Amino acid sequence: MYQKWQYWNTASRKWLWILVALGLLASIPIIADRVKTESSSKKVEIVFDYRDLTEAASYQAHPQDYLNEQLDRLKQAGVNSMAMYESTLDDFRKAGRVVTYTTQNVADLEKRLSPANENFTYVVFADKENAEALKPLIERTFTSLGINVKPWSYQGQEGLVVETSPEDAYLKPMQPDPIAMKQLRSKGFFIVPRMSDSLPYNEKLTEEMLASFQQNGVKRILFEGDSVKGFTDNEKEHSLAAFAKLLNKYDIGLAAIENLKKPQAGFNRLAYDIHYNVVRLYSLSDKDSTLDVETLADRFALATKDRNIRMLYLNTAPTRSVAEAKVKDSVDNLVHSLDKPGNAIQRMENKGFELGQAEPFKVVDSSIQRYLKVVVVLGALAFFSIMVSYFAPVLTLLVFVVGLVGSAGLYVLNSSLMEQGLALLAAISGPTVAMVIAVRTVRIKHEQELSTGQRLVQTLILYVRTAILSLAAVPFVIALLNSIAYSLVLNQFRGVGLLHILPIFLAAVYIFFYRGVSIREEISKLLRTPITVLWVVALAVIGAAGLYYLSRTGNAGTVSNTELVFRNFLENAFGVRPRNKEFLMAHPLFIAGAFLALKYRKAIYLLIIAAIGQASMVDTFAHIHSPAALSLSRGLLGLGLGLLLGIIAIVVWQVLEGCWKKWSPQLKR
Repeated sequence: MYQKWQYWNTASRKWLWILVALGLLASIPIIADRVKTESSSKKVEIVFDYRDLTEAASYQAHPQDYLNEQLDRLKQAGVNSMAMYESTLDDFRKAGRVVTYTTQNVADLEKRLSPANENFTYVVFADKENAEALKPLIERTFTSLGINVKPWSYQGQEGLVVETSPEDAYLKPMQPDPIAMKQLRSKGFFIVPRMSDSLPYNEKLTEEMLASFQQNGVKRILFEGDSVKGFTDNEKEHSLAAFAKLLNKYDIGLAAIENLKKPQAGFNRLAYDIHYNVVRLYSLSDKDSTLDVETLADRFALATKDRNIRMLYLNTAPTRSVAEAKVKDSVDNLVHSLDKPGNAIQRMENKGFELGQAEPFKVVDSSIQRYLKVVVVLGALAFFSIMVSYFAPVLTLLVFVVGLVGSAGLYVLNSSLMEQGLALLAAISGPTVAMVIAVRTVRIKHEQELSTGQRLVQTLILYVRTAILSLAAVPFVIALLNSIAYSLVLNQFRGVGLLHILPIFLAAVYIFFYRGVSIREEISKLLRTPITVLWVVALAVIGAAGLYYLSRTGNAGTVSNTELVFRNFLENAFGVRPRNKEFLMAHPLFIAGAFLALKYRKAIYLLIIAAIGQASMVDTFAHIHSPAALSLSRGLLGLGLGLLLGIIAIVVWQVLEGCWKKWSPQLKR
């Protein structure tokens, strides 16, 4: 019975490979849909923080003149939108639109005693224009909060009495300053309002605000704080659904800020309810706005090209320069990065982008996708089962059957988790299977005692075949995670850390323990091996290298200034930047290691490090927010450059080996 079971497990590998091939074919239309989706939005919106600009202007001798001058410069440089926060009475006061008084101030002005039990806010409008624009806004805001508002005047100027303390009144947010909004619109800027969730959700006021936004050409809003508008009251009032309905009514979408420490609460729910009318936004902090012009230009250009960013948000802040004895800001620096000499705008346009109001991706989702994904799921399970068959052949069919049952159950409970799990298994299986087959091939060819030329040919064939097998995992990852939620990073591919580790670990296990004899024997032999100081040093070096490798993976990795310069050189030279660990280390090591292992048995250990490159190629496609075509270009360029460096390494080795053969006898004498 056991022998029969082993036979069926061995025979099943052929059928599993057929399922993998069918899964790859089924993924092609899905990949085509994703590429079409990614090419459907090419407009880039550059947004400047208007509050930052007004604060910087307030430090100048003539604030209004400075503000107008900088607005004109920014517009000319390519900034096409201004971000406006919700206004408060304090904002209106600082802008000179109103003058506020306390009860005691008014009593002093009118030369009377102040009422003992009154602490109100008295507001006087600077002129008739301000009164017409702001009076209704202030009245609606405070009366909606249950705070009484009465008319008042002082020396013929129209005003209001807000029956709450100035400290409290200053905190109440209203819609963005309508007068400033009108002025910005007259200069040709689009408006990107920033909304908060600080007040109870009021549907009537929210609709009035969105209607006003629509009249001013607003197409997208940005949230301020830790949650979206309506989140706090959602449990009782179902305010998120109500807010989403209003956003759809007025055709206003959202902006998702990249790399927030914590996602804004309620954002994903709101994005789903507005049918993902969302674009990704890169926010440049006021601190980073002082970086050198070239660095900023690179950031802007790469954000749009590499990460599907369609909104760039710029901040500035006034700083006191003791060296120059004046107050400075970074507006000049930002202008020069966008225009000359940084030429960020030109670089974006060269890549096919254009300035305008950011538009969401038009999702291409063919009706046949749901049926094709069933075949892709079977292919991914088959790929994983094939990987298992190389380590535990007796479990091959069992793994496939259990995988089918588990996937079906998980699909019912959480389809997204099922897709991510299978994508991860396929991503790990591709480079692992590729490396296992490479190791087996090297061991077989090693016995044939090939010539130098034959070893080179076999190495190159093996290099190409291994890369193709590793990249075979990519269509499964793309097809299983083909959702706009992943492209917008509203849903993230979890467990990618395992993709960095497991293929390398499994390749090492196979090289050490699967040598054609009993695994138990190999383990026993290893356990009996004396531990030397050299072993301890080697393990310490490997451990340190492993920690460094993990620290460089993902978004948290940091790079030196020298590496940044090198990356920029690659970007400018090739239009896309290959991964350093692939073309500088792993791919050349694969070529050199395979070439040497065909003659020297122990050189096969170099392939353990080379497995990093195979895993890295697949990992590039796990960054779903990067365009698939760009990820493919990056991987192929890395393979090409790695091939070139690998051949150079072989030539150097051959020269050194020839010198050693010629001179070593003399050295021994």
